[in-house]
Amino acid sequence: MKNNMKAEHKIIIGISIVVAVLVSLGVYNYKQNKSKEMDSIKNTVADKSLLIREDSKTVGPSNAKITLVEFADFECEACAAAHPILQKILKEYDGKIQFVFRHFPNHFNSMLAAKSAEAAGQEGKFWEMHDKLLENQLEWGEKKVPVTEAFVKYAKEIGINVPTFTDLISGKTFEEKILRDKQDGIALGVRATPTFYLNGKKYEGIPPYEELKKIIDKELGITN
Repeated sequence: MKNNMKAEHKIIIGISIVVAVLVSLGVYNYKQNKSKEMDSIKNTVADKSLLIREDSKTVGPSNAKITLVEFADFECEACAAAHPILQKILKEYDGKIQFVFRHFPNHFNSMLAAKSAEAAGQEGKFWEMHDKLLENQLEWGEKKVPVTEAFVKYAKEIGINVPTFTDLISGKTFEEKILRDKQDGIALGVRATPTFYLNGKKYEGIPPYEELKKIIDKELGITN
């Protein structure tokens, strides 16, 4: 009886060792594959013709050494979280970065929000509406009904002609452009928002300020 128990104990220990080794190998392989995936994302330079269109909304000099393209959804919580980080970066590197915004709508009111930004752009206030939508996302995001009233309120606050604005967002004037942005993103391999391309290299998710700053400094040849 005791010999049988010892034999069973040895078998259990042996199985535990094998399982532990397999798990360790699995974790190692996962980390290696994940590392390779991130390297390939960062080292592959995207097709510039898909990154920036002639009518893309941009801020900053076109000849800047740094071009930062964002595919974003105004209703995406991660995009709203990334917004203040980008604002800080754009202020710090004013004149050294061209920032490009591309639409990638995925939520219930995303298309309406994108139309609102484009409609504001007709009066030269795209970026004012862009900021309003992201900074006040908690007011209108994740609703399953159209939130036109909220966007009209923002239009009033930034001094846009409301009747014209309302007509534009209720029609299909900007849908082709917005959907083309999304198709460009899909062609580039955008899987979620926000997705960034810094000088053509792809970065996904909310960019930590220090990490983004380090990448930009490297591209600019700045050493600390």
